[in-house]
Amino acid sequence: MAEEEPKKVAPQHTSEAPPAAAEAVETPKEVDEEKSVIPVPSPHEEKADDDCKALVLVEKPAAAEEEKHEGSINRDAVLTRVATEKRLSLIKAWEESEKSKAENKAQRKASAIGVWENSKKAGLEAELKKMEEQLEKKKAEQIEKLKNKVALVHKAAEEKRAMIEAKRGEDLLKAEEIAAKYRATGTGPKKLLGCF
Repeated sequence: MAEEEPKKVAPQHTSEAPPAAAEAVETPKEVDEEKSVIPVPSPHEEKADDDCKALVLVEKPAAAEEEKHEGSINRDAVLTRVATEKRLSLIKAWEESEKSKAENKAQRKASAIGVWENSKKAGLEAELKKMEEQLEKKKAEQIEKLKNKVALVHKAAEEKRAMIEAKRGEDLLKAEEIAAKYRATGTGPKKLLGCF
């Protein structure tokens, strides 16, 4: 009898598994490992069965169903993961947008507060300057009044000094006249002004 070549059963690939997913694609080596091998009969069994000299590979029917089921699960898992990633990406973009809006809103409000503060400060500084000018004016007026009063006091003091000087001059003149009268008459004063 001529030896027959071993028969191989081609692995079945499911069309449901997406080619892009690395997890769903299985190499033929993995498929071969799932197949059962029927051993070649030993020499003493050859006589009993001459027709069974070939090595036959038979695919397990459960393995095909598992592969088909596994490809579907992988596809669903990949689709679920993609949908989750898409949702997370949208959430992240929304979050960044909201944070950006919040930052912009806070900056606008801070800027408005700065403008308000500057305008209030400017108004108060103008009011302060006005009050300082008023105080300076009042101060100048009060200084002028005081200087006028000082001038009046000085004038009064000068008048009093002049009156004293005039009185002294009169008294000196009167004393000289009386002394001249006493000399002319040869009499002396009845009262002496000194203490003897």
